[in-house]
Parts: sequence; C-alpha cells; structure tokens
Amino acid sequence: MSQSFEKFMKKFAGWIDPKLEPYREHKKLVYTPETLEDLLGVMKRTPKTVLTPRQRTIIAAAMSFQDTPVKQLMTPRADITFVYENDFLGPLMLDKLYQSGSQHFPVLTTRGEIAGILHTKTLNSLEDRQGDRAANHLDKNVYYIREDYSLEQAVAAFARTNCYFFIVIDRTGNTVGLLNFETLLEHLLGHISDDKFDQDNDSYAVSHRI
Repeated sequence: MSQSFEKFMKKFAGWIDPKLEPYREHKKLVYTPETLEDLLGVMKRTPKTVLTPRQRTIIAAAMSFQDTPVKQLMTPRADITFVYENDFLGPLMLDKLYQSGSQHFPVLTTRGEIAGILHTKTLNSLEDRQGDRAANHLDKNVYYIREDYSLEQAVAAFARTNCYFFIVIDRTGNTVGLLNFETLLEHLLGHISDDKFDQDNDSYAVSHRI
C-alpha cells in the first residue's frame, strides 16, 4: 500500500466516522460488582427514585443476616426491667412496668434465676391488681438464645419454637439481654407500620376491614 493511499484512507476514515455515528447501535456497558464493597458502592450511587432509603435498609439487613450476631440487636441486660416473683403488682409497680415501654418482663426468683416471663397483655387483663404477686401471673414457658447466634439462627429459633420472646444468654448461661420478634422484624424491614387493628381473631372484622 502506497503512502499516499494510506494517508487518503486515514483522512477518509476521519471524515466518515462522525457521519456514521447516528447509525451505530449504542449499548450501555453493564457494570457487574465483583465484591461486597462494589455492590454497596452501587447502592449508594443509585438515585432515591430507583432505590428508596427503606429499600436500601432492607437489602443491607438481608445481606448481613448471616454475619450479624444476636448481641448486636438485643436489649442489653442493663436496660431490662426485671420483676421478682414475690413482687406485688400494685399501682407503683404497674406504673413502673408501663413506663419502661417494654412488653415482656423477666421474673426472677429470690436466688436471681429466671422463673418466667410477665407479659403486658397479662397485666392488662388483671381484674384485681392490688396486692397480687407476680408469681401468680408469670408465663413459665421461657426460651433462650445465645448472644453469638447469627440473626439467621435467631429466625430459625423463632420459627422452631413459635415463640416471640427470648432470654439472651452467654456461653456460661448468664442472662445478658433480651430479643423479641418485633425487634428482629424492624431490623429486617426498616420499620413496622403502626397498625391499630386488633381483631385478627374475628373473621367478620377481618373480612369487612376497610
């Protein structure tokens, strides 16, 4: 090929290339994350119109379920409101329990061992609250979960026991916290909608609910 012809071809290519641009098929390059950090980076750069903050939370929680320990999500022992089985459920005690914001209270024996659980629903149903002892109203069905369990193991435990409240213990059997099903759901879903409906045991109410 002569040098003059080669120069002509280069000039021709430079001239024709822009003119062919509208007729080319453009394909966007699809970026494939290769590491977890890459994927998190993609999520951060994704517009909120495509991925809402709640959806980001749900995805992040699901991705970390196998690695997140119960200890990270539990209510620590220092924040637990304990009741002793000989405590009287008088006005002062009931006010203390309601003010705590909790729904389940571990009941201890005089030796500090777990005797059972006192539930808020039980307190609400008491007809005579004055002078009644906690031992008469505690739930003796107690379930335990270890602090180093993963949240995936916790879900399996909730499903296996059909229980919605666990005492969290360490490897020596000491109580270190509490874990309830609602907390787990909030972690996974971002939040639980404030649904005041409480007639789920009434088929008529459910079928005619607006």
